[in-house]
Amino acid sequence: MDNLRVDGRKNDELRNIRIIRDYNKYAEGSVLVEFGDTKIICTASVEEKVPLFRKGTGEGWVTAEYDMLPRATMTRNNRDRNALRINGRSNEIQRFIGRSLRSVIDFKLLGERTITIDCDVIQADGGTRTAAITGGFVALMDACSVLVNNKIINEIPVMDFVAAISVGYVEGQELLDLCYAEDSKATVDMNVVMTASGQLIEVQATGEERPFDRKVFDNLLDLAQKGIENIIDIQKNVLLCREKS
Repeated sequence: MDNLRVDGRKNDELRNIRIIRDYNKYAEGSVLVEFGDTKIICTASVEEKVPLFRKGTGEGWVTAEYDMLPRATMTRNNRDRNALRINGRSNEIQRFIGRSLRSVIDFKLLGERTITIDCDVIQADGGTRTAAITGGFVALMDACSVLVNNKIINEIPVMDFVAAISVGYVEGQELLDLCYAEDSKATVDMNVVMTASGQLIEVQATGEERPFDRKVFDNLLDLAQKGIENIIDIQKNVLLCREKS
């Protein structure tokens, strides 16, 4: 039997997830996504331009930016006020988010325009990068719907749903959706991004203290897939609400 975790969950149980759409009145797509005490604002902005390497191709682009508010964590982080210097962690995470969302976009259908997903962490309690991908996808879908409704493009250029989750090996237990207290003592830390059809987009797995067995990797991957399937159901229900209304 599972020992209950620091927040009372079972080992294979997600935190409470909420995705609130239209959180920002200006952006083409926006959500507040909550995984437990992790809270992130994701906005999707459409611009009628593309990077130089896309010009003249007829294809668009999707990119992402990620940052944390200074008091998103228990101690205050300094703001990065130097535009020429990007925090290394933030840069790595925003590239991760961008890769994940681009993997399901038909750039020909999008046309020569860019959608930028801004992910701003207002409160962090573990799993910020995976929550940003999950919320960012919903914001991206809403931005694409605006383009279709305004007759700028003919159809939604998204080929599949995308969600992400963290899993880890903590004190001999395989856990789904780590909060910070668990993540900080995990001997294996793993982030998984998958589509609704079960295809892998990216797996980031690290043995924090020592190497780990392939069996642990496989078990964690199975656990992540179970969690992602549940998250994609949440995404679909959230997006379906407006269609029904």
